[in-house]
Amino acid sequence: MNELISIELDDCKDKMSKAVAHTESELTKIRAGKASPSMLDGISVDYYGSATPLSQVANINTTDARTIVIQPWEKSLINAIEKAITDANLGINPQNDGIVIRLNVPPLTEERRRDLVKKVKEETERGRIAIRNIRKDTNESIKKLKNDGASEDEIKTAEGEVQKLTDAYIVKVDKLAELKEKDIMTV
Repeated sequence: MNELISIELDDCKDKMSKAVAHTESELTKIRAGKASPSMLDGISVDYYGSATPLSQVANINTTDARTIVIQPWEKSLINAIEKAITDANLGINPQNDGIVIRLNVPPLTEERRRDLVKKVKEETERGRIAIRNIRKDTNESIKKLKNDGASEDEIKTAEGEVQKLTDAYIVKVDKLAELKEKDIMTV
């Protein structure tokens, strides 16, 4: 196979792997009724005038399946952290005792579980769309290689390989979604 086509295919694999990893990280942010420090990943705190990820200004631990404890490294940050959590609209009220902030994760209702499953499906679809866009871009790049001496047969074979990669990575995204849905619906 043409060397330039091999490079395009490797690049395609790399991008699709990143799309799957991104989808996985987005799915971990959707809570499944269990307390997890990753629920707070997207939250930033105003730290001396700059938005800083919560994990860089405090220790975040789970004491049990329903409680997250956030211990700021500087006591002066406790109110800013509490405000950031409230503003993030997680559906959890922070409890501030002056030293640590506790988040009690309520058990999920049936209705809330269905909403979360919808969110999982939306996120999964975004992952699939990203993978299909990578397929389209790679196929366009491969077609342009015809000018650089790639034969029609090589291009057709490469497009077939890109389709196989696309199918394989979409299956990975679907498996992630299936696991997350099962996790959410398990009472």
